[in-house]
Amino acid sequence: MNKLIAAALLCSASLAAAGEPAPDELIRAVSSQVIEAVRRDPALRAGDVAKAAELVETSIAPHVDFTRAAQIALGPAWRQADAAQREELVRRFHALIVRAYSIALSSYRDDEISVLPLRGPASADEVTVRSQVRRPGTAPIGVEYEMEHSAAGWKVYDVRIDGISLMASYRAAFADEVRNRGVDGLIRRISAVTAGAGR
Repeated sequence: MNKLIAAALLCSASLAAAGEPAPDELIRAVSSQVIEAVRRDPALRAGDVAKAAELVETSIAPHVDFTRAAQIALGPAWRQADAAQREELVRRFHALIVRAYSIALSSYRDDEISVLPLRGPASADEVTVRSQVRRPGTAPIGVEYEMEHSAAGWKVYDVRIDGISLMASYRAAFADEVRNRGVDGLIRRISAVTAGAGR
């Protein structure tokens, strides 16, 4: 469920000064777009993971900085990888995140999402966009999006759910894999997971 929340809201924007929506406004718009797509599509409502993956790729993935996200997830192991391995790690990490979000998105059930006003100066190069997700009968879940402004606009590079970094949560498992099997072993492991051969 938590990964669904992250998936439904991941998005980016260019600087408001350039005439484009602010990050919090973009999150409101993109989250509404994704949720409405799920509500309209019977296949998505029925839990079609493949169709959910298409939605994630078209509506969410273009707005994520997978390179920076992979660096956070890999931690010190990133420095052990050469250029070719880093490129492959980013590609495989992209697939891993899309798969995880697609599975979560396919289980969406009418949550209410409130995006809170953006704090700090509009000219900042990095911002945290805060939101709360409510489901009837449960306590609100705090979700925060770490975003950085780049030449391609605002990109999300990490998500914190109730204070826990989603990207950092991968770090221990990735570090163990690199320690035991090297960077190439980690690439093989992620490939196996995204192919459905592991968890």
